[in-house]
Amino acid sequence: MANTNYPSAENSTNPNRPVRSNNTTKNILIGVLAAGLLGTWAYFLYDKNDSTKQIQVKTAEVNTAMTAKDSVQVLYNDALTRLDSITGSNNNLSGQLSDRQSDITKLKNEINRIMRDKNSTAADYRRAKLLISELNGKIANLEAEVSRLTGENQQLAANNTHLTQERDVLATNLQTTTAEKEELAQTVDVASTFTASNIQITPIKEKKNGKEKVTTTAKRVDKLVVSFDVENRVARSGPADMYVIVTGPDGNVINDPNLGSSTLTTRTDGDRPYTFKTTAEYEQGTRKTVSIPLRQDHFQTGNYKIEIYQNGFKIAEGVRTLKKGGLFG
Repeated sequence: MANTNYPSAENSTNPNRPVRSNNTTKNILIGVLAAGLLGTWAYFLYDKNDSTKQIQVKTAEVNTAMTAKDSVQVLYNDALTRLDSITGSNNNLSGQLSDRQSDITKLKNEINRIMRDKNSTAADYRRAKLLISELNGKIANLEAEVSRLTGENQQLAANNTHLTQERDVLATNLQTTTAEKEELAQTVDVASTFTASNIQITPIKEKKNGKEKVTTTAKRVDKLVVSFDVENRVARSGPADMYVIVTGPDGNVINDPNLGSSTLTTRTDGDRPYTFKTTAEYEQGTRKTVSIPLRQDHFQTGNYKIEIYQNGFKIAEGVRTLKKGGLFG
């Protein structure tokens, strides 16, 4: 049985076959691969841990920055509230505070720039805190200035009120004084009116030789001479106008353009037509006799009424009767 299909014991223990060597190589290769794999895992684990630490650091920085921003925002909002309370209720002082507000505006602009910048760091927010502190200082100064100006304005308002009251009192006194002055002037004006006495109306016949003769016959009368005495202790010296109204027997006022007849506005009797006006030079405090002739081409039979006005008042009145002549008149 030399030929058989089964291996013999000798063949299985032949030292020339490389079975053990192959196993060793494989094991070494596996070990190298395992070591490389472990190294790769270790690197990835290390890198992951490092990334995690960096993320944590960044997150902490962001949280810190956000916390700083929030605290800065609170401080800034408080400052703005104080500022608004000053400027909002004191618009009338804005012109006087413009210089201070200019500095405040610059600080606000810089703080706003930091707060709006997404890339602002904790250092930026620390600087913002310093700017807010400076802003609060200026706001405090502004508050003091507003308080001072408000006090001054209130004092000015009080002074203006006092001056207005004094002006009103003066105006009232002036009105009273003016009214009293006008009343006094009117009183003096009325008091300056002449008083007349001894009124006489004399019908005169003028003879050819120049002599004059009193007559009561109407057809012989050439003129009526009206005379009276005037005096006044108030009236000033100077010319005084007097208006004579002559009413004929027919009841009509004699109106003659040659005599300067016109209309007079009286103080008590309204508008009245007058026959003529005469002017007398008067000396204050004296008695003066005034004589006024009235000439007519033809005098009527009957009563002639004479009225004399001065300063708008009637100061004298008289009547003269002219008769009809006799057979040889």
